[in-house]
Amino acid sequence: MKVYQLEVGNMQNFTYVVEDEETNEAVIIDPSWDLDLIMEIIHKNNLKVKYTINTHHHFDHTIGNDVVTKHTGSKIIQHSASALKNDITVSDGDKIIFGNSELGVIHTPGHSKDSICLVGDGKIFSGDTLFVGNCGRVDLPGGSARELYHSLFDLISKMDENLVLYPGHNYGNSPKSTIGMEKKTNFVLQPRTENEFLEFMSSD
Repeated sequence: MKVYQLEVGNMQNFTYVVEDEETNEAVIIDPSWDLDLIMEIIHKNNLKVKYTINTHHHFDHTIGNDVVTKHTGSKIIQHSASALKNDITVSDGDKIIFGNSELGVIHTPGHSKDSICLVGDGKIFSGDTLFVGNCGRVDLPGGSARELYHSLFDLISKMDENLVLYPGHNYGNSPKSTIGMEKKTNFVLQPRTENEFLEFMSSD
């Protein structure tokens, strides 16, 4: 899979175009602003966009859905907990297949009830669950520090440490990282009990 990482808008969002290089089928992850950049990549590389995938429902990850799907004919995929308009809902453990590539769906609530991470080909697209050097906030509707603790420590921190991390925002000292590097350097992922994590997040 070839990854095009685009920083868009004024909130340091990342939108991703992920290409299956054998078939030129692709998916778009979290379209929001600067949609002309997405279209330029699609046309330049003659990509057929099969799906538009949202890592969660917040507007800064979904506001470009209508324009992108109108231009590409792609289907919108969201987690089943999302209340937004979509064509296909997915749950934990589902596979999203495009061309000869696939992304596994990992349900990682905490930042929002419908937050998902997408894992495949040595990569993880983490949305707002985990950033380089930080994690998503939990004080918005549907947020839960307790759920985020389990998503981070029971799921993400137990994944292959070589997975390349592609976050939902450019909030760190680099646009991407690895699970292993984040476990070493991200203060959010340092070992804590659940209660310690809840106290840590409330004082953050």
